[in-house]
Amino acid sequence: MTTGLERIAVKARCEPKLRFTSLAHPIAKERIWMNLSQIPAKSAAGVDGQTVTEAKESFEEWVAVMLQSVHRKGYRAPEIRRVYIPKPGKQEMRPLGVPTVADRALQRSASQVLSSIYEQDFLSCSFGGRPGRGAHQALATLHERIAGGKIEWVLEADLKNFFGSLSHEWMLRFVEHRVGDQRLISLIRRWLKAGVLEDGEIHPNEEGTPQGGSISVLLSNLYLHYVLDLWFERVVKPRLRGEACMVRYIDEFVLCFQYRADALRAQEALVKRLRRFSLTLELTKTKLVEFGRCAYRHASKRGRKRPETIYFLGFTLYCTRNQKGNFRIAMRTERSRLRRALMRLQDQMRRMRHLSQQEQVNHLNQMLRGHYAYYGVAGNLRALLRVHRAVEHYWRKMLSSRSWHGRIRWEQFQRIKEQFPLLRPKLHYSYQELQAIAIL
Repeated sequence: MTTGLERIAVKARCEPKLRFTSLAHPIAKERIWMNLSQIPAKSAAGVDGQTVTEAKESFEEWVAVMLQSVHRKGYRAPEIRRVYIPKPGKQEMRPLGVPTVADRALQRSASQVLSSIYEQDFLSCSFGGRPGRGAHQALATLHERIAGGKIEWVLEADLKNFFGSLSHEWMLRFVEHRVGDQRLISLIRRWLKAGVLEDGEIHPNEEGTPQGGSISVLLSNLYLHYVLDLWFERVVKPRLRGEACMVRYIDEFVLCFQYRADALRAQEALVKRLRRFSLTLELTKTKLVEFGRCAYRHASKRGRKRPETIYFLGFTLYCTRNQKGNFRIAMRTERSRLRRALMRLQDQMRRMRHLSQQEQVNHLNQMLRGHYAYYGVAGNLRALLRVHRAVEHYWRKMLSSRSWHGRIRWEQFQRIKEQFPLLRPKLHYSYQELQAIAIL
């Protein structure tokens, strides 16, 4: 199953300027079934109302027609159902697109084929939505770049409505650098142009790519690969006086510089570069911060205990010293993310107050496990303990609200916890482990 993709990957790696003219053949019945089987059974249905179970049961009926339409360049991408989820720590809502289950399986299959090419092209500064890379590696790499280099200035950049602003014209031009198979080009064009169903009405999609489909992640990475990564590496860095680097996780990125003058020049050029490709910076969330080893030494001269903090992937990064007095960058859960996690846990407990204590603790431990797995980095134990204490407090309050005897005393609650223990905070990444997973 993977040999075809491996051959494509090898060819893409050996011939970086090759345009592939035959890529549709790996999108076969077996691959679509494999990707359909990996979609969780409880995943939301698309505009056709078909569930994952129903799509599997009727697989033989629709897969042949789908593949035939792909090869004839006649595939019609179904409309995307739009839903909204809260943004981290904000009152705003983020729009998500929910494709149909069958279309999701096809998107995953096409994405795998395209990834076999583009994984050979993408640069080491890019982390999001890529196999074998994740948020912790992005954080570890940023940590090592700043702590181990000459970095003194960090530009936090935030793109305004990135997924909704991508130019379809530029996107297709970028794809065509490596893809010459018109069947794949037609598929991507249909996905980009797929209508959006919202409040019972279908709206045309003339720009952007809806978040939610697996193809959107790949296309977003591809767009910023050409717009940002290659530009910064090949155009910006050679013209700077000092050291510089970038770390990007899909549309969230930071630019690091040795000199302030370099940072200001790059920021000015960045605004012009993004504007050319229909993107803009959210100026209220974009700032240049003095940050790093030298910034820590200079902070006292400016009347500060330490330099300003920077924010990346849900963490606040700040300068400090270890027990030996050596400079170190520490991370803690960003304040709005911590507040959001506590609100989500509290909401979960309100909704499950009717369940048995065993079921309640199972749900709570599942949520705590996920929280600890992401935020369990060295130096962040205090924030994890705060979440644990808050869960204890809310759980006791919730159990008391449904008790015939009124408020549950702490002695009683301790006995309940002994019988149904809550997961204790755990650090998943030490400083040494973060250093080991950094990609330099």
